[in-house]
Amino acid sequence: WVGGDNYRAMVEDPVFWQVLGNNIWFAVGTIPASIALAILMAVWVNGKVAGRGLLRLAFFTPTVLPMIAVANIWLFFYTPGYGLLDQITGLVGLPSHNWLGTRSTALPCLIVVTIWKEAGFFMIFYLAALQSVSPSLHEAAALMGAGRWYFFRRVTFPLLMPTTLFVLINAVINSFRLVDHIVVMTKGGPDNATALLLYYIYDVGFKFWDAGYAAALTLVLLVILATFAVGQFLFIDRRVHYQ
Repeated sequence: WVGGDNYRAMVEDPVFWQVLGNNIWFAVGTIPASIALAILMAVWVNGKVAGRGLLRLAFFTPTVLPMIAVANIWLFFYTPGYGLLDQITGLVGLPSHNWLGTRSTALPCLIVVTIWKEAGFFMIFYLAALQSVSPSLHEAAALMGAGRWYFFRRVTFPLLMPTTLFVLINAVINSFRLVDHIVVMTKGGPDNATALLLYYIYDVGFKFWDAGYAAALTLVLLVILATFAVGQFLFIDRRVHYQ
């Protein structure tokens, strides 16, 4: 029995604070962008557009791909010299760049991968919510001369709040639990720039075999997620319209 030794070590562990900061930035970068993109895609494919079925399939396809496969696809995109991103930047005269090997760009690159992977998944929920909106509301708004933006802001978006609450909780949990793409693409590097909390727990538990410290880190992660979930229900639920 070591009492609170693991938690004292955690407070004094600079890597813990670094990965926690990484995870916060990762969450800030992925959650709003993936939700906003999901709403935009859902509104688009819910309208009368040509090839609507193909668009829905294209948006949803990244969701059904295994994260390991997605990571390998994007690993090729980010490869210095001959990767797709360097080929595009080379056309405008920009030099080759090690996207995943540079501290300033490694984490943003992972954020882009996560948004691409998750937006289509969240789109399905928003699309289902949009299809449940009564057509009579559209007809009434048209008779009153309300524009599309006004109708979306005043009618559609409030009706999407239950879905947004559900999606938001899922997005927060995902931002703290995704680890597959880190293992494949960066292994937490360079210099822990892309190490997130769950990856650090994996590293401590299975690389350094410090089960006690890994368990303490896991408990902290659970407390963080529980705090977010409770806070979302307490503060966002007040603005949710269930009817």
